Amino acid sequence: MKKNISPYSLLFVDDDPKAGDILKRFCDGTNYSCQTYRNPVEALDYFKTHGADAIVSDLRMPDMDGIELLSRIRDLDTDVPIIIVTAYSSLEDAIEALRKGATDFVKKPFDMEELMLTVANAIERVRLNQENRLLRRSLKSETQELGLIGSSKALEHTYALIQRVADVNCNVIIQGESGTGKELAARAIHNLSHNADNPFIVVDCGALTDTLLESELFGHEKGSFTGASTMKRGLFEVARGGTIFLDEIGNISDAMQVRLLRVLQERQISRVGSTRTIDVDIRCLVATNEDLKNMVDEGRFRHDLYHRLNVISITMPPLRERQDDIPVLLQHFINHFAKKYDRNVKGFDTESVLLLQKYDWPGNVRELKNLAERHVILANEEVIHIDEIPDDNANSKESLFQHDFPTLEVLEWRYIQRVLEHCSDNRKKAAEVLGIDKSTLWRKIQNHSKE
Repeated sequence: MKKNISPYSLLFVDDDPKAGDILKRFCDGTNYSCQTYRNPVEALDYFKTHGADAIVSDLRMPDMDGIELLSRIRDLDTDVPIIIVTAYSSLEDAIEALRKGATDFVKKPFDMEELMLTVANAIERVRLNQENRLLRRSLKSETQELGLIGSSKALEHTYALIQRVADVNCNVIIQGESGTGKELAARAIHNLSHNADNPFIVVDCGALTDTLLESELFGHEKGSFTGASTMKRGLFEVARGGTIFLDEIGNISDAMQVRLLRVLQERQISRVGSTRTIDVDIRCLVATNEDLKNMVDEGRFRHDLYHRLNVISITMPPLRERQDDIPVLLQHFINHFAKKYDRNVKGFDTESVLLLQKYDWPGNVRELKNLAERHVILANEEVIHIDEIPDDNANSKESLFQHDFPTLEVLEWRYIQRVLEHCSDNRKKAAEVLGIDKSTLWRKIQNHSKE
């Protein structure tokens, strides 16, 4: 919903040209900017590109009736007010429209002031609903709202920067090691912004090929390539009015970097297989565990895209720099997993917590979270002792911090063996503990037996 600093945009759809002309003249000098269409298909195309604060539509029209137009718009926007105009003879159709998501209806012949009052009331109801959602969010504690836990000096600086940039609609690069919570920081920026009720879309750029990433981001038209049996809206379209978070941005190709640069410059996209441009009003947040500046210097990342993205840079501190946060993080994860797995676990004992604070945590918060989950699942007592850590490197309190630096493959197999032993070789239960499919566990065992 737009703020009152600019006119509300009203979309009027009626095949009677006189009705549109009358409404447009009535809106002159008011707080409404009116766009009129006689063809509902053209009106739908306009809405896809520009949106609207409210829509008034006739029921009986050629090519597409008001019910179908209502359904198509509701697929795109669940909140925008839609007022149906109907004659007395089609009152049953108007009631059907209400069932399918229309906000209200007015009967022909209608009084112009009555129609505009209905529109104003509908817009106000949407505004109040949004304010109520924002109010409920503001009642949460700061750390709950940000999704980040801790009060160390390193994290306090991050908190302050997030809060300062949240309501400024600029691009942000979030950097940091894997597992430091870059996506949480992105969500915090979105949740504290004035677009918090609009979409927050996450895209893992490192998990998709160029072709798939292009289709996901930009969408495609029906028949644009083999297998494109229907039109698909891209995530840039889905995120309009909100935030798109591109994780692992350093992994995208040169060609995709060029396309992304154009989107950020022109605020427009074209679906694959289409020449029609679509306006996209989005905020772009990106994350990487690499140093993008070094990538630019090495010629692996475009300098123009880097400077377009790097309006603000936020670096998430590694866990080794915020060891004071480990006790509260650990307890948070223990409470979460104890509830999830229905385990009577209270936490680690004091000595164990002190030892855990001395560890470097190369996997950062993600590693701490995984450790807490394993302990909750396998703990035999309410209070967890460091001796109970189910890892070959944790047979004693000291050995947790004196690794023999095995390969990841060896370390994985050691852990699988430990879990299988704990589960009495019950592979189904072991797979659940490991968080993998039973078939995946079977393949890992088979692969190891061949070595």
